[in-house]
Amino acid sequence: MSQDRLIKLNCGKCKRTNYWSSKNKKKVERKITLLKFCRWCKKRTEHKESKK
Repeated sequence: MSQDRLIKLNCGKCKRTNYWSSKNKKKVERKITLLKFCRWCKKRTEHKESKK
């Protein structure tokens, strides 16, 4: 598990940090975007990887 690193996922609309996920940085070089539920926006929005 030394290659897996924790990353923050921020909401695309309100920019709040809602989720933490892990990513193998050697295999996945691009930034991750996922559709997740934001409890502040009250809907599914695109969450993007951000800096720690």
